[in-house]
Amino acid sequence: MKKMCFIVILALLFGAACEKTLPLAPAENELLDGPVEDLSHDEQRRFLAGDVAFNDDVFTQATGLGPLFVSTSCGSCHAGDGKGHPSTMLTRFGQTDETGNQFLHLGGPQLQHRSLPGFMPEQLPVGATFSKILPPANTGLGFLEMVPDADLLAMADPDDANSDGISGRPNWVNLSTYNTPRPDAQTQNGRYIGRFGKKAAVYDLLQQTARAYNQDMGVTSFFEPFDTYSGVEIDPEVSNQTVQDVVFYLRTLKAPIPRKTTTPMVVAGKTLFEQIGCAKCHAPVLRTGPSPIAALAFREIRPYTDLLLHDMGPELDDGYTEESAKTAEWRTPPLWGLGLSKNSQGGQYFLLHDGRAQSIEAAIGLHGGEGSQSRSAFQALDATQKTQLITFLESL
Repeated sequence: MKKMCFIVILALLFGAACEKTLPLAPAENELLDGPVEDLSHDEQRRFLAGDVAFNDDVFTQATGLGPLFVSTSCGSCHAGDGKGHPSTMLTRFGQTDETGNQFLHLGGPQLQHRSLPGFMPEQLPVGATFSKILPPANTGLGFLEMVPDADLLAMADPDDANSDGISGRPNWVNLSTYNTPRPDAQTQNGRYIGRFGKKAAVYDLLQQTARAYNQDMGVTSFFEPFDTYSGVEIDPEVSNQTVQDVVFYLRTLKAPIPRKTTTPMVVAGKTLFEQIGCAKCHAPVLRTGPSPIAALAFREIRPYTDLLLHDMGPELDDGYTEESAKTAEWRTPPLWGLGLSKNSQGGQYFLLHDGRAQSIEAAIGLHGGEGSQSRSAFQALDATQKTQLITFLESL
């Protein structure tokens, strides 16, 4: 009996010691990965399958990698589903205006700078315009996909009819053969509204995923069957089920959760954000429409984007573009999760499309064109007000 009591006491002491020594799990609002709430049991299982395919599947030559590629897995460019690091930068090339890419026959639109043994990696063709692109964060994408086209058009003002200096417009894009237009689709001259990618040149998350397998890893699928080295159509190297699981995973990643929303600094910064005009492009609130995934349907979201193109002036004109966007036009990036960006970027910020801004203040300073008024208003703030505004942005 005494021996049994001694064992019980030891177990309790050991358990208490473990509680003191085990590290605390990060709070949910400090993480970008994780599923949206209210998924069904079957949807949770599918989310996990997509999670494994996205983060754990590493391609090799035996499983379809290359022969030309940028990376060996999806997750290697999106650590923790966050923004990429300059070491994972993509290079896009070959289109200078809305007439289309002139270097598709020479490997465009993406440079595959790595190769399997025995193959030569791509090099930029002579005369090709190009842009460096930082991999974006993945979270909340399913909500953005479900914002109705009509709502995006309602925010657009291509001719600046209200004379506020802001003239956002959609990027009207061509669909891939496998894309199914959304039920509420709006069209213009046979083109549809893009909403993903730095230039909003990607129609939906299926197109985004299939192209990433093909262009980033050199892996063919039913959707993108052409080998990036030879240009020849070959058998799929990744299954339809895996592609669709990854699409489901991206659709059902949770939206970033704001932090410290009621602190005086954040409250004051939020007011300043609207006062200096940032909210004219970085729309605070959007609403989703119907969705086959019930957890995404008819939800109010706070992504701080209008998903439209805006002319950002010569400061951000790379001389390269996609679909109907002009070279200085960029999609308003969602700001949700901004304060967590450093977690996946080695402990410091790399902001804007190419990571050139290493602080929020530096990113604001490069807002030309339609962003000039807000930039000037920010620069006119005193030091305390600037700190309040940046504290608010870091809370998102």
